[in-house]
Amino acid sequence: MSEPAKLALSDGTVFTGVRFGAPGEVYGEVVFNTSLTGYQEILTDPSYNGQIVTMTYPLIGNYGINPEDVESGKLSLRGFVVRELCREPSNFRSVMSLDAYLREHGVIGIEGIDTRALVRRIRTQGAMTGVLSTTDLDDKSLVAKARSSPTLVGKDLVKDVMPEESRPWSEGLHSILLDPSTPHVTKRTGAADSGPHVVAVDYGMKWNIPRHLSEMGCRVTVVPGTSTAEEILARNPDGVFLSNGPGDPEPLEYAIETIRGLLGKKPVFGICLGHQLLGLALGAQTYKLKFGHRGANQPVLNIQSGQVEITSQNHGFAVDADSLPPGTEVTHINLNDQTVEGIRNSELGAFSVQYHPEASAGPHDSHYLFRQFLRDMQAPVAAH
Repeated sequence: MSEPAKLALSDGTVFTGVRFGAPGEVYGEVVFNTSLTGYQEILTDPSYNGQIVTMTYPLIGNYGINPEDVESGKLSLRGFVVRELCREPSNFRSVMSLDAYLREHGVIGIEGIDTRALVRRIRTQGAMTGVLSTTDLDDKSLVAKARSSPTLVGKDLVKDVMPEESRPWSEGLHSILLDPSTPHVTKRTGAADSGPHVVAVDYGMKWNIPRHLSEMGCRVTVVPGTSTAEEILARNPDGVFLSNGPGDPEPLEYAIETIRGLLGKKPVFGICLGHQLLGLALGAQTYKLKFGHRGANQPVLNIQSGQVEITSQNHGFAVDADSLPPGTEVTHINLNDQTVEGIRNSELGAFSVQYHPEASAGPHDSHYLFRQFLRDMQAPVAAH
């Protein structure tokens, strides 16, 4: 027997559907993702902490869930919204249904609503706070809760998803190729590698990122996002990686201060939140996008090469190009809205991109960025 569920937005709109996953009530920023596949990677991406995610593709769950396609050890999103849930998945790798997976992790899902209408409202009004509930089905009550719920602006959501302790990383990409022209290595053992030592600062890092670094022969050490510059430099890395993560970058003063202490001392490469934090550390400003970029089909122009990359993205904030200081250049722009997608400061040996090259949306369009980081580590910047 189906159980009713409701999603109420802070603008007063209410959508009625059917529950799947866990029962309960949650609030969060309601956003949408335009990917056709990859829902398991989306569910396990820590960058969605604090958000209720809507999938624009109408049928979700058809290939089930498997233990390999995960990007973290838990689900950090608040809720999941789909038009139609596939309750009988069919795939040789599937071990459970999407419904069972959400129930196991205590995440509320709602299906049967008009996701097209929901996405159009978000695109028109902007991302807004919503309440997803199976326990309170009164429209007025839910709208009042949505309007009184806090937004994610100004909140530190990183500390909810970052690791508590440092650890070595040893897993490679397995069946995924970095580049079709390079030989495939099935697994790296990080502790035994004699390649460059990368300290990956984890603000809510997707696991496919250290897999790429390990696959290149790097020895990878993952450290919490609260690590100081002194603690990172004490590990004598050849380069420092700044990971993705959730929410607003501006409240993360500890991370910004750490990055400032690293600039000019070690090569730095940032992705997504790491890109925004690098921008702030260099003296730029960030701002909130109207509804963000979330999907696997975002076109990005590499200004230097003139090539267009098809990229995977998940972010609601952007670096303000006009606020970048002298010496820092914009290297990539989004062709949909001209927002900044990449920056570089050659003097300080630091660069970053807003999108996710490890997600292989192109599929190989953006893997050169990891090789660029490797080259930077092989010819490190002079200490400042």
